[in-house]
Amino acid sequence: MALSEEEDATFRRLSTALTKSRAGLERLDAYYEGIHRLEQLGLAVPPELAKFVTTVNWPRITVDSIEQRCDVEGFRLVGQESADDDLWGVWQANDLDEESQQAHLDALIFGRSYVCVGSRSPDDPDPGVPLVTVESPFEMTHESDPRTRRVTAALRVTASSVPPKVSYATLYLPSETVWLERSSGSGWVEVDRDVHQVGRPLVVPLLNRPRLRRRQGGSELADVISLTDAACRALTNAQVATEVLAVPQRYVLGASPTDFVDQHGKPVTVWETYFASVWALQSGEAKVGQFSAADLGNFEKIVNHYANLVSGVSGLPTRFYGQYTTNPPSEGSIVADETRLIMNAYRKHRAWGGTWEQVNRLVRRILDGEWDPSLARMETLWRDPETPTRAAIADATVKLVSAGVLPGEAAWEELGYSATRRAQLKAMRAADLAADPVSLLADQFRTDSVGDSASA
Repeated sequence: MALSEEEDATFRRLSTALTKSRAGLERLDAYYEGIHRLEQLGLAVPPELAKFVTTVNWPRITVDSIEQRCDVEGFRLVGQESADDDLWGVWQANDLDEESQQAHLDALIFGRSYVCVGSRSPDDPDPGVPLVTVESPFEMTHESDPRTRRVTAALRVTASSVPPKVSYATLYLPSETVWLERSSGSGWVEVDRDVHQVGRPLVVPLLNRPRLRRRQGGSELADVISLTDAACRALTNAQVATEVLAVPQRYVLGASPTDFVDQHGKPVTVWETYFASVWALQSGEAKVGQFSAADLGNFEKIVNHYANLVSGVSGLPTRFYGQYTTNPPSEGSIVADETRLIMNAYRKHRAWGGTWEQVNRLVRRILDGEWDPSLARMETLWRDPETPTRAAIADATVKLVSAGVLPGEAAWEELGYSATRRAQLKAMRAADLAADPVSLLADQFRTDSVGDSASA
C-alpha cells in the first residue's frame, strides 16, 4: 500500500519540520549533558590553551531540581475517594513510573516531549492493556489545529542502530495510524495501518512553558545558558591563571648558561630550574628575585556573582549552585528559599496533569470503544513538591485528623504513602477490626471525641 496524496504531503511537511528542529535540540542537549564548548573561547584564551576549558553544569542542576518534584501518584475520577485502580494498572503495566520521569525531563530541556497511545500486538504478554510510550522531540513532531489547539497529525521517525540500516516512521492521523519503513537507498514503504476511528491522533504533546504565540513550548534552560557560558569563561581563565601563577615567578639577572647545569655538566630542564629549591650561581654579580604572587580571589567573586544571577532567573536557591554559608540553613530558611521552586513545580503539575489526563481518556477510549464524558473531570494526583521534615508533616496531619478536618485514611495520602501502601494499610485496618472490633472502635471513638472538642 502507499500513502494517499494528502497523507504524503502531511508526511513530508512533518519530516521537514522534524529535521529543522534537531539542530536547536542538539545544542540544548549538549548544555544539559555538560559537553558544550565555549563559542567565544578564542577571544579570551589562545587556541593552544583550549585544554584548560572548564564547564560548569548549572543547566543540569536547574532541570533536575524541578523534575525531582514532579512525580505522578495516581488519577482520581469523579465520585472516587482514592486513585483509580484500573488507570493505575495501565500506568504501571507500561512502566510509566520510570518513563514519565524521562518525559518530564525532556520537556524541561527541549520544551516538549510526547506520549503515544496504541494497541499491543496479539502475541504481547498483556494484549488487552493499551500501549503507552513516551517519545523524544528528536524523533517526533506534531501539528495542531489553530482553533481547537488539538493535535491534527504527528510523525515519529527512528533508525536501527545495527545493520541492516533501516529507518522506521509512524504517521499519526485523526482516524488512522500508519507504519512505514525505508531501507538504505530506497523510499518509504507502508507496512501496516491501524484504522482506529478515534477521531484524533493517538498522540499527546507534553509541553513546557507554552505561550499563546509559541504553542510548541520552551526550554527551561533559556535563561541559564548565557550565564553558564559566562561562568565557564571565568573558570577557564582561572584555570589558565592558576597554571601560570600557582608558583610565584622568579627572575635571574647576570647569570650565564653554565650556571644551569647538573653535576655532569648537562643543562637541566626548564622545570627543574624553575622548581629548584637551592640555586648556586658562579657569578658574584648575579641577582635572583621573585615576583609577587597574583591574587586569584577575583575569579571566585565573579563565579559567585554568576551563580547568584542564575539563581535569580531560575528560582532555585543559591545553595543549589554551590553557594553555601558557614551555618546550615534552618527549616524556615529552606522553605523561604524554595518558594519559587515549589510554585514552579505546582505550575508544572497543573499543566502536565492535563496532558496525562488526555492520555488516560485515550486509554479508556481504546478499552471501552467509546468516549466517557465523566472522564472530563479526572484529576491527576501528584506528590507534594515541598520539602518539610517528616516530623512536621506528621504533626500537621495528626492535628487535621484530630480536628475532624481529615478522615484517618486521608492522612495516609497526606503522609505521602503510595496507592499500593494505602491499600495495604486499609487491609490491615480491616483485619484488625475483624479480629478485635471493640478496641478498634473505642480508639476511633476517642479520636472522634477529640476532633469534636477541637471543633467546638
